[in-house]
Amino acid sequence: MEKEIFDSIKERGYVYQATDEEKIREMLNGEPQTFYLGIDPTADSLHIGHFFALTLVRRLQEKGHHPIIVVGGATALVGDPTGKKDMRKMLTKEQVQHNKDEVKELVKRFVKTDGDNPALILDNSEWIGPESYIDFMRKVGVHFNVNKMLATDCYKNRLQEGGLTFLEMGYMLMQAYDFVYLNEKYGCTLEVGGSDQWANMVAGVELARKMDFMNGKEDRGLETFTCPLLVKADGEKMGKTASGTLWVSRDKTTVYDFYQMFINTYDEDVERLLAFFSDYEMEDIKRMCQEDIRNAKKVMAYEVTKLVHGEEEAKKVQKASEDLFSGKAVQDSVPSYTLDLSELDPGIDLADLMVKIEMAKSKGEVRRLLAQGGIYLNGERVEENPYTITEEDVQEDDSIMLRKGKKTYQKVLVRKPKN
Repeated sequence: MEKEIFDSIKERGYVYQATDEEKIREMLNGEPQTFYLGIDPTADSLHIGHFFALTLVRRLQEKGHHPIIVVGGATALVGDPTGKKDMRKMLTKEQVQHNKDEVKELVKRFVKTDGDNPALILDNSEWIGPESYIDFMRKVGVHFNVNKMLATDCYKNRLQEGGLTFLEMGYMLMQAYDFVYLNEKYGCTLEVGGSDQWANMVAGVELARKMDFMNGKEDRGLETFTCPLLVKADGEKMGKTASGTLWVSRDKTTVYDFYQMFINTYDEDVERLLAFFSDYEMEDIKRMCQEDIRNAKKVMAYEVTKLVHGEEEAKKVQKASEDLFSGKAVQDSVPSYTLDLSELDPGIDLADLMVKIEMAKSKGEVRRLLAQGGIYLNGERVEENPYTITEEDVQEDDSIMLRKGKKTYQKVLVRKPKN
């Protein structure tokens, strides 16, 4: 017998904090609910944490609930202080507009926006932008107690550093009002999000309750619950790689690097990631992990890559990875960078090249790896330190293959001038 939707998502590990778990169970197991997830366009792509939350949205949508994705054009201009020691870099309106356009297109890859039960993609600048400061503060700000706000985790780090600004204090008010507005305009009754947003999400529930009480109305009964943050078995945040954040856009993170991050996860994380990123039943997931954890890890890496980049790319990168580690020819899915032949005359410093192609963070890192014997060129360990790459290092297929450590590869394609 198929589990009801709330019990299914809870078994898979999606439910972390909830304002009223029993009420939310009744809501999700009953009539279709309108719910929302907020994403601030602070970059022109989505990272793996956003995608994780979108898998929850997809599961709820498939069961008939009505999703709204709020791309925070207004909140991105303020910046969420949660977990930050320093104030976020302020983005220009032009930057936020560019990011919004990119993020909206990416969201459409993961959540159905046409056909039956399409998701709405909205921008909170549509309702926050027209508000005057005085009107907004009289309507929303009057319901917020500063002492209570300062006690929440989202402001603690900034407060301890002594740099909390009034601008950042406004973030919670704006996100809370989003929930109230969406309820009034679209009948939205539930908010979902990551656990780092718990205080901001609860603020929306409380704002609605206080506004109803002030206006002599019955409590509209808004609820919220969070997903756990994606962290690895060692406690480190998942999605942080040697080259930076793990993005879902292949222009920012190659399909190969994306797949490798998951194929290299700890054994202890495989069951949880299969629960989040695949549609296998939990009984089958547990059995796979118990019988052959290495194969389960391959299945998990393939499934999440297929979800993000499509089945064809997932198959290509899976084969490329297997070929690399079995000593076979490198496939096209390995990340590549194109270099003009002229740049090899008289030569290019290996450390400069690895930093340029974002294979290393600094020249110092490359020098240390060279000293430890951790850099390979065309399959051979580089013994010289420093090392200069010249035209003689170009292979017959007009490429140079670099390897850092055991698992990080980069193919440099050398572009020769046309005759």
